[in-house]
Amino acid sequence: MKKRTLLQILQQIICIGMVLIVLAPIVLTLFAAFKTKGDMVTTSPLLLPSFERITLDNFRKVLGDKYLLIGLKNTGILLIVSVFFNVMFGTVTAFIIERFEFRFKKCIVALFFIGMLIPTFVTEIARFKIINGIHLYNTLGGPIVIYVASDLMQLYIYRQFISTLPVALDESALLDGCNYFQLFFKIIFPLLSPATATVVIIKAINIINDMYIPYLYMPKNKLRTLTTFLMNFANAQQGSWQSLAAGIIIIMLPTVLIYLFFQKYILAGVAAGAVKG
Repeated sequence: MKKRTLLQILQQIICIGMVLIVLAPIVLTLFAAFKTKGDMVTTSPLLLPSFERITLDNFRKVLGDKYLLIGLKNTGILLIVSVFFNVMFGTVTAFIIERFEFRFKKCIVALFFIGMLIPTFVTEIARFKIINGIHLYNTLGGPIVIYVASDLMQLYIYRQFISTLPVALDESALLDGCNYFQLFFKIIFPLLSPATATVVIIKAINIINDMYIPYLYMPKNKLRTLTTFLMNFANAQQGSWQSLAAGIIIIMLPTVLIYLFFQKYILAGVAAGAVKG
């Protein structure tokens, strides 16, 4: 009994420690965002300044930057278009692989998953040449093509979920006069809503948080995203840690709100796709 109690205490201590490790940088950044430059020097990073000295000027400075709205607009376009095509291509491809037999099927599936195993930096030079060769460099189209084509996570999720749907459902629909397009869009696709919710949320968070691809493929100022806006804002605010902290909080809010609101759908979708009926 004592051993079990000690084990439970140790588990709780480890869990609390992990939570503190994750939350501490966020809390310190939040505190810094409400401080003046003088308070950054005179007060502890672990404490907010007194109520009278709390300021919102750092947030006003970030919100007043014209590139913030440009970044928000471009991020929104990348997000909506990329997620739409990820869902459409992912569902159709997974449906074909799971429900049809055709020549070289195993080879095609293997190629899909080999593509997932190859590190991105290995193929970066070739990918850059392809994007530049089809004249999508310095356009919103470059990242969209990359987001749609390079990440095959949605294919795995949809395949696992479709495998739980009985084939008898397809046969009944075909006997009732449905063609394959009607079968997919009227029956299969609506049943994939938990998996689609999972894909949409995970993809949205990845796209919003990504800085590497927009920075490399869209260097124009008018093509800044939220993350590249923050990077340029940080360069312009050398030494102004409180302004940078406010920028981080503002850029972080969409991702946090999306995850908190849709967290149950992520867990439900992954679990539904992982358990076969």
